[in-house]
Amino acid sequence: MASEEAHVHHWEWSYYPLILVAGIFFAVPLGFAAFFVYGSGLMSALFIGLGVPLIIWGCAGWAGEGIANAENETGWALTGLPIFIVSEVLIFLSLFVSYWMLRLTAPEWPPPGSPEIGLGIPIFMTILLVSSSFTYHIGEERLEEGDKAGFIKWLYITIGLGALFLLMTGVEYTHLLGEGFGFSANAKSTAFYSITGFHASHVLVGLGIFLFVLFPALSGKISHVFVTGAGIYWHFVDIVWFFVISQIYIW
Repeated sequence: MASEEAHVHHWEWSYYPLILVAGIFFAVPLGFAAFFVYGSGLMSALFIGLGVPLIIWGCAGWAGEGIANAENETGWALTGLPIFIVSEVLIFLSLFVSYWMLRLTAPEWPPPGSPEIGLGIPIFMTILLVSSSFTYHIGEERLEEGDKAGFIKWLYITIGLGALFLLMTGVEYTHLLGEGFGFSANAKSTAFYSITGFHASHVLVGLGIFLFVLFPALSGKISHVFVTGAGIYWHFVDIVWFFVISQIYIW
C-alpha cells in the first residue's frame, strides 16, 4: 500500500514561469520596440523598469521552488537542458551566417570608416572566461566531496571572473563608440554589436543563474541538479566565445 502511494502521479505546477515570461515580454520586445521603433526613451525605460523586476521575481521564485524540492530531483531538467542549448546554438548560427554573408559578399571588408579592433582586450576576455569554467568545475568537485564552503568560495571566484568579462566588454564598447563606431555605423558594426552583445547577454544570464545558486547555498540549501545545469550552461557560453573571437575579431 505504501509503495502504491509513493508512485501516485501528481502534477507539479508553478506560476513563476508566467511571471518570468511576462517580465521578458515587457523588458525585451516592448522595451526595444519603444526605443528603436517609436523613439521613446521614456516608454522604453518604463517597460524595462517593469520587466526587469518581474524577471528577477520569476527567476528567484522558480529557483526557490526547485531547491525546496531538491529531494525530488529525479526529473527531466538535465535532459531538457541540451535541447534548450541546441535552440541557442541555432540562434547563434543564424547570426554567424548573417555575418558570413555580409563578409563574403562585401566589395570591401572592413567597410570604410571601421576602426581597427585590437586583440589585446579580446584575448584577456578569453582568459577570463576560460578560467571561469575551470574555477566552476573546481567548485563542483568541492561540492561532490561535501565541502560546501569550498564550493561557495570557487563560485564567488567564478562570478568575479564573469563580471570582469562583462566589464571589459563595456570598456571595449566605450572605446569603439568614442571612435564613432556605433551600432549603425556600417555593416561590420551592426554584426559586431549584434553577435558580441548577444553573447554578453548570455554571460549576464549565466551570472544571474550563479547568483540564484549562491544565495540559497549561503543558507545551506544546494540543489545538485541546479548546480550541474548552471555549469553546463556556463561551459556552453564559454565554447561559443571561441567562435565569436575567431570569426569577429580574428577573421
